Amino acid sequence: MPFSLPAGGRRLAVLASALAVALSAAGLTGASAADPAASFGPPPPQNPVTAANGAATMHGDSASSGTTPYPGPGTAAVTYSRTALASACPTVVVGSDGYVVALCTTIFGQTPTVHLLDPATGADLASLALPKGSLFGGVYAYLDHADRLVVVDGDNDLVRIGHQRTGSSWTLRIDQRTPLGNAVPAGDNIVGLTPAWDGRVWFATSGGVIGTVDTGTGAVRSISTGEGVQNSISTVPGRTAVATDHALYLLSAAPDGTPVVDWRAPYDRGPARKPGQLSWGTGTTPSFFGPGNGTEYVTIVDNAAPHGNLLVYRAAGGPEPICRVPVLTQYARSGTEDAVIASGRSVFVTNTYGYPYPALPEGAPASEPSSANFDGGLSRIDVNAQGTGCEVVWNSKVKSAALPRLSLADGKIYTVSVTGPTGSAGLNTFAQYHHAVLDPATGAQLGSSYLGIGLVYNPLQMRGTAAPDGTLYQGTETGVVRISKR
Repeated sequence: MPFSLPAGGRRLAVLASALAVALSAAGLTGASAADPAASFGPPPPQNPVTAANGAATMHGDSASSGTTPYPGPGTAAVTYSRTALASACPTVVVGSDGYVVALCTTIFGQTPTVHLLDPATGADLASLALPKGSLFGGVYAYLDHADRLVVVDGDNDLVRIGHQRTGSSWTLRIDQRTPLGNAVPAGDNIVGLTPAWDGRVWFATSGGVIGTVDTGTGAVRSISTGEGVQNSISTVPGRTAVATDHALYLLSAAPDGTPVVDWRAPYDRGPARKPGQLSWGTGTTPSFFGPGNGTEYVTIVDNAAPHGNLLVYRAAGGPEPICRVPVLTQYARSGTEDAVIASGRSVFVTNTYGYPYPALPEGAPASEPSSANFDGGLSRIDVNAQGTGCEVVWNSKVKSAALPRLSLADGKIYTVSVTGPTGSAGLNTFAQYHHAVLDPATGAQLGSSYLGIGLVYNPLQMRGTAAPDGTLYQGTETGVVRISKR
């Protein structure tokens, strides 16, 4: 979950005293070495209508696992370059041709704009502005199997944007347009977007309409929940997950594409919006994961006070969670606006409580309290082998200013950490940002490389994307930072 954007979350136990001292020095509490050879995965199944897992969506894949099959830049010294776009860039994806596509929202005018970036240098090769609608419509998109960005524009048209080269020049173009018509009520806007295995595209609106669109026939089918949606949505074979501001929904589709609610699980939405969150309710996109095929469980974090709870459900089960675990309890209060990393039996949650976004979505209610310090921190929680409960494995004090990403190739978590002043003025002016690498088995910070200071490097709790060559592309408040091995 960004610059007036949603983005739009992780786990840990206690070591022998000598190791505890070392981990404490690294900024960790309550870590466990019970699983030093811990492995993560499997990844969710590859969606046949998206680009390759790891680089197809903001959260990597249509299951929103927060993982990548590609290695990151590693822990050694890195080199980086910045592409200034005068825009916040929450969705950065990479096609089979290696070219980078970023969906950004301009700082001035808040116009959704698509950029094509050179994978060798990060240079902006072409751009295409889209009709302005909901700010959230400029956040969530995905890359399809033909390397076309799929997004809903401000006219409530589902568009597929391709890129082509003519001589030395590149252009972005709309290859396909499908109007959503009356499925989106006047004044409402698309928030979440994800494809099903049959090629239909699922969508959810801020007003709680959930629907599908067949881009071949143009048929649109929808239902209304009457509850707000402020985060993206997720799909695995035969199932779609949508988190409203009151409940988690697990859905399937009737033969004609009409959404069918398989189950609805209300959660504790808390007494109010927390500082560091963009809406009142869960701040997480639902994530599918599991140790068998990567789809057995689905998870969100609720908005309970004073600490949010990790909720894990059996996707094929019902509305009763197999666990409800308070997370980030090392702080007096906690909450998250970030989607979690979910892989194998592990879930990783980041704390965004008090994170000072530069702006809020229109109509966002006042937070209680009105502001708070940003402490940061991550936690890892594991589902037990029997699938009957969960336990905290470790807690880390790293202040993650970005949505972390877990590499299943090199077994490392990549994020951007922040040090220095973290008040609203500090994050924009004086805070220092670092490329940070963590060990998912223990939570220990393995390495840190200085990136820069001020708003040009502020990642706004957006998630970096790794390309197959290990280069990491991190959206920031003003563009995209390209991080690679030196």
